[in-house]
Amino acid sequence: MNLVPWKKKDVMEHPLASLRDEMNRLFDGFWRGDFLPERFTFARTFPNVEVSETDEEVVVRAEVPGLEAKDIDLSISGDSLFIKGEKKEEKEEKKKEYYHRETHYGAFSRSIPLPSTVDVEKVQAECKKGVLKITFGKVPGEKAKKITIKGEKTEKTSKPEKGEESEKT
Repeated sequence: MNLVPWKKKDVMEHPLASLRDEMNRLFDGFWRGDFLPERFTFARTFPNVEVSETDEEVVVRAEVPGLEAKDIDLSISGDSLFIKGEKKEEKEEKKKEYYHRETHYGAFSRSIPLPSTVDVEKVQAECKKGVLKITFGKVPGEKAKKITIKGEKTEKTSKPEKGEESEKT
């Protein structure tokens, strides 16, 4: 929801000022990507990625529908996993009454930060039914240590009320 500046109704405004305001709002929305319908916003975060971690491994799952292993490029640089790919699909249908041809092309790239405990030498990747699964082993001896938190015991101590001074002599 956008905030709209409050204006007094009794102040006369130049007729072109409202046009200017609308144009500013239009261009501001363009640079934020607000003008795109929801179906086109997938390109910003494609493929959808889920990262999970256990004591022994880190698993990255990416949804790559319609792609095969040969269409995807995986690489690791520093503490980041890079997933790149390109989808090329051509569909052609010839019938007596009509001719139909569709082509879909699109490249994508996504970077996923990895924890420093990942062993890049122990990595496996597989692509089945549109889901890319990358499994990283963890560096031995780098297991997380559980830390216990100590808290103060809350004891109810009653303070003497006014006029109830305790006499200790």
